[in-house]
Amino acid sequence: MKSYKTEINPTEEQKNKYARTVGTCRYVYNLFIATNKEQYENNMPYMNNHDFSKWLNNEYLPNNPDKAWVKEVSSKAVRNALDNAHKAYKNFFNKKGKFPRFKKKGKNDCNYYFVRTSKSQPIEAERHRIKVPCIGNVRLKEYGYIPTKSNIIKSGTISKHADRYYISVTTDEPQVILQNNTNDGIGIDVGLKDFAVISDGKIFKAKKQKKLKKKLKREQRKLSRKYNKNKTKIKKGESTEGIEKQKTVVAKIHHKIANVREDYQNKIVNEIVKTKPSYITIEDLNVSGMMKNRHLSEAITNAGFNMFVKKLIYKASINSIEVRRVNRFEPSSKKCSKCGNIKKDLKLSDRVYCCDVCGFEIDRDMNAAINLKNAKIYKIA
Repeated sequence: MKSYKTEINPTEEQKNKYARTVGTCRYVYNLFIATNKEQYENNMPYMNNHDFSKWLNNEYLPNNPDKAWVKEVSSKAVRNALDNAHKAYKNFFNKKGKFPRFKKKGKNDCNYYFVRTSKSQPIEAERHRIKVPCIGNVRLKEYGYIPTKSNIIKSGTISKHADRYYISVTTDEPQVILQNNTNDGIGIDVGLKDFAVISDGKIFKAKKQKKLKKKLKREQRKLSRKYNKNKTKIKKGESTEGIEKQKTVVAKIHHKIANVREDYQNKIVNEIVKTKPSYITIEDLNVSGMMKNRHLSEAITNAGFNMFVKKLIYKASINSIEVRRVNRFEPSSKKCSKCGNIKKDLKLSDRVYCCDVCGFEIDRDMNAAINLKNAKIYKIA
């Protein structure tokens, strides 16, 4: 199985159909949570997604004719919203997550889900467009990216970010796997000065994005001023078009910053995997603990260490590369990679490691990367 994600260019009518479907899915999702919350308060049994679907179609909708619009959108998308709500409750019961929250319009909203019903009714894709059930042919902005073979697309999702629409599809095709991995592994030390330092000598600098962040601050100040000017309108519930437009401007800059960061991480991961190492060793970072440092929290958030590690593990797994995790308390930075001496008084400001025993001098991060490569105690990610 393989996934593809690309931007689409829907018409105004298709945008309206998407908005109606997403709004219906959000309503059904929130109704599922509210109903089960009421069931619990009245000491009644939990209603799973299958039972709720029967109750919705046989009791709730016939008794509430004003809610007939629920049946006017894609049934697969509505069913997927119920499955997601049930999964959220299940994670809460198994103590894997918090109590499910209600969906809010424009924030953590539902997505448009579609699926291939049978082999006789495939999801057709051409070089420049894809046929989505209940919406029709949607134009692609990137031609020739999604595979056009018949019966290969299993399911898909349409999402919206910062006034831009994206489609992701899952296909029935094997992953391209790199062969003949070398016997030599590598260690990767991630940081803020240099995003990633590889034990083989490669260094990937951190992406600063100063211009975009400066622009973001300026646009956020504009949005704040608009809120202050329209306080009375907001209280009365009147329309504030200026605020909504400025919100979109700010969201677009946030989205662009995220896209630049993701693209940079993808390039680093691909370059690492193409070297065909037999194993990759990384440090098990405590990112949530590092975020408590108010001087570094913003830089750590912008770096996106967790997402980088997830991408690396995924790409390595499909290419038969073992990923090892070393304990976060392992003194990889303080340990000399040549003689093994541990320098306990090493400060964060010391960017060059100078061993007190053998006199070996090396870049601090490169020393840590070599120690991670040579680590004997680790866990398989």
